[in-house]
Amino acid sequence: MDLHHVGREHALSLVQATKEYPFGPETEVFKIRGKMFLYISMHEGEPIITLKADPEIGASLRSSFPSITPGYHMNKIHWISIRNGERITEDLVVGLVETSYHLVVSSLPKSKRP
Repeated sequence: MDLHHVGREHALSLVQATKEYPFGPETEVFKIRGKMFLYISMHEGEPIITLKADPEIGASLRSSFPSITPGYHMNKIHWISIRNGERITEDLVVGLVETSYHLVVSSLPKSKRP
């Protein structure tokens, strides 16, 4: 599975999601109404995606999947990073991107939600 492709394509399919490059050309950042919900980059030569997660769910995922770690360069409680690995499926990545998007949308004032 191409982790970057799956994350990118699903993020761009979400309502009003935008892609930016605020950290340079090698890091794609996906936002909704100016708030980040996903970023795609490389870490130690490996593709990685980092996204927002509920703290309890993030902790459970980190303990269940060796390829899911605390968010790289982000708040380690509220963000997770995913690398390709055993049991990391397209469905899992799509679901986590969607969950991250909805967590950010729910934090927006109602007047700014899509």
